[in-house]
Amino acid sequence: MGLTGGIGSGKSTVGHMFAQAGAVLVDADAIVRSLTAPGGDAIPLIAERFGTAFIDAMGGMDRQRMRSLAFSDTDARHALEAIIHPLVQSATIAAAAAWEDQGKHWIVFDIPLLAESARWPSVFDLIVVVDCLHETQIGRVMTRSRLPRQTVESIIASQATRAQRRFCADAVIFNDGVTLDALRSEALQTAAWFGL
Repeated sequence: MGLTGGIGSGKSTVGHMFAQAGAVLVDADAIVRSLTAPGGDAIPLIAERFGTAFIDAMGGMDRQRMRSLAFSDTDARHALEAIIHPLVQSATIAAAAAWEDQGKHWIVFDIPLLAESARWPSVFDLIVVVDCLHETQIGRVMTRSRLPRQTVESIIASQATRAQRRFCADAVIFNDGVTLDALRSEALQTAAWFGL
């Protein structure tokens, strides 16, 4: 299962609910962190494309500098995605094979930018999107990350639209104005619908 949603949608919360119900949860953000950590496979490619100014003193990607560039320069963001996405996809496929070898067949891949990449849809048996209203996203991220509204809006604008995410979905879980218990119930109903 590919699981995605915009920032502040509650995607990670739903992922953990699936895990509590017996799924194996693989976090694409954790894979990205390992790829861009010192010695990570993405580091030489990032240094070649962006220069050593984007590599920190420890040898990993300078996240703050890269975040600032990626959110202000669309071409730079696409260039970074062209480096990162194929590496994450390869790691995802390898992780799926390893878990299946251990007899695990309900594997949930939490992929924030699933809808933004043409590479992902063919990888998964089904895609679940966690969705909420735009204003709800903004409020949650401002509260959680203590970011100004303008920064949050810039992050949201750099991601796929709600309509684009919903278009690629086999199922949509609407996480707005619901309790955690109601959200869990909908997540489990979605899983049951697909025989998971």
